[in-house]
Amino acid sequence: MDLFSNLALGFATAATFDNLLFCLIGVLLGTLIGVLPGIGATATIAMLLPITFQLEPVSSLIMLAGIYYGAQYGGSTTAILINMPGESSSAVTAIDGYQMARKGRAGAALAIAALGSFFAGTVSTFLVAIFAPPLTDIALQFGSAEYFSLMIVGLVSSIALAHGSVVKALAMVALGLLLGLVGTDIYTGTPRFTLGIREYADGLNFVALAVGVFGVAEILRNLEGESTRTVLMAKVSGLLPSRQEFKEMIAPMVRGTAIGSALGILPGGGAILASFASYTVEKRLSKTPQEFGKGAVAGVAGPESANNAGAQTSFIPLLTLGIPANPVMALMIGAMIIQGIVPGPNVATEQPALFWGIIASMWIGNLMLVILNLPLIGLWVKLLTVPYYVLFPIIMAFCSIGVYSVNANVYDLYAVAFFGFIGYVLAKLRCEPAPLLLGFVLGPLLEENLRRAMILSRGDPTTFVTRPISATLLAIAVAVLIVVFLPSVKRKREEVFVEEA
Repeated sequence: MDLFSNLALGFATAATFDNLLFCLIGVLLGTLIGVLPGIGATATIAMLLPITFQLEPVSSLIMLAGIYYGAQYGGSTTAILINMPGESSSAVTAIDGYQMARKGRAGAALAIAALGSFFAGTVSTFLVAIFAPPLTDIALQFGSAEYFSLMIVGLVSSIALAHGSVVKALAMVALGLLLGLVGTDIYTGTPRFTLGIREYADGLNFVALAVGVFGVAEILRNLEGESTRTVLMAKVSGLLPSRQEFKEMIAPMVRGTAIGSALGILPGGGAILASFASYTVEKRLSKTPQEFGKGAVAGVAGPESANNAGAQTSFIPLLTLGIPANPVMALMIGAMIIQGIVPGPNVATEQPALFWGIIASMWIGNLMLVILNLPLIGLWVKLLTVPYYVLFPIIMAFCSIGVYSVNANVYDLYAVAFFGFIGYVLAKLRCEPAPLLLGFVLGPLLEENLRRAMILSRGDPTTFVTRPISATLLAIAVAVLIVVFLPSVKRKREEVFVEEA
C-alpha cells in the first residue's frame, strides 16, 4: 500500500502545471539537440544545466530527466536517418535502422524505436518505483567505510565499462579525482591547488568542466567531420509498422527491456552495454541471423528497448545511494548539490515529494515523447539540414551565457575554454572523458568518507576490511579490476573501440 500512496504523491507532484511544463520543455529541448549527430545526452545536459539553476529543485530535476529521455530518443532518430547515432548507446540501432530507412521504411523504424522505448521506459520505471525504497533502507545502514568502498566500486566499474585502453581509463579517473581536490580542505580550511586564484577556493566549477569537456569538445570534433555527413532526404512516411513488423518487434522488445533493466544499474555505462548485449542476444536467437545488418526489425526494437530501460534504471543508484551510474547521472548529482540537496538515501525520507516526483515524471516524460515526437519527425529531418557552421556558434554563445549566469564569474568562461581544449585533446588521444567526470564528482565524496572513516577508527585502515559490507564491496572492486586486465578482455575492449571509432 505504501507503494501506491508514494506513487500518488509522485504523480501529484509531477502533474502540477509548472512541472508538466518543464517536463515538456525538457523532452523537446533534449530531442532538439539530441538529433544533432555526435552531441548526445551528456553534452546536451551539460550545456543546458545552467538553465535549471533558477528553478525549484523538483522542476529542475524533472526538466533534466526530460532532457535525458529526449536526447536518447533523438540519438536513435539520427542513427536511423543518417547512420550517425547522436548517443553512443544508439550506435547499435544504426546498423539495422539505417538499412530500414534505405529501403523506404524510415517511418516504421522510427515508430518501432519510439514504441520500444516507451514500453521499456514504462516497465523499468515501475521497477525503479519497486526497488528504490528497499535499497534506500539498506543504504541508510551504510557508514563512511561502506560509502568509501561503494564509490571505489563505482569508479572501478566505470573503468571496466569504458571502451579502449584500461590504462587510459584509469588515467582519466585519476585526473578526475585530482581535479576534484582543487579548492579548500574540508577539515583544515586550507586552500589547495588553487594556483593563488581565490575564485577557485570553492573548487572548480562543475558546470564549466562538464560543458567544456563534453559540449565544446564535441562541437570541435563534429566540425571536423561536417563535410562527411549526408542526410537521408527522402520523405519520411508510413509511421505505423506493418502487422508483420509489429509481430517481429514484441519478443525483442520484452527481452531488451529485461536486459536493459538489469544492466542499467551498473556504474559506468549500463545503457551502452545493454544495447550491445541485446543486439547480440537477438542475433543468436533469430531464425534468420543473416538478416541482421540488412534491416532486421529485431535489430532496432531490442537495442532501443534495452537502451531506454538501462537509462531509466540508472536512476536507482542515483536516488538510493547518491552514486552516479553514468556521466548523465553525475551531472544530475551536480545539479542536486548546487540546489542544496545532498544526494543519497536521505532524499527519500527528507524530501519524498522530490524523490517520487522524479519517478512519476519518468512515465509522463516517456508518454510525451511518443505523443509529440512521431508527428515532429519532419521537423527533426529539416533540422539535420542546417549547416553546422551556423548552428554551433549559436550553441557556443548559449553555453557561454548559461555558464556565466551561474556565478557571474569570468574565470568560469576561461575554464570552459580550457576544458574544451583538454576534452578535444583527450578525444584525439582516444581517452574517454566519462571516467574523468565520474572521478571529479565522486572525488570530494570519496575523500570525505575516507577521512571520516579513518577518524572514527582512530587511524586504523583495517576498518575497510573488517566491516562485512565494506569488505564485500572492495572484494567486488578487486575482482572487476582483475577481469578487465585479463588479456582476452583487454583485446576485446580495444577491438570494439576501434570498430566504433
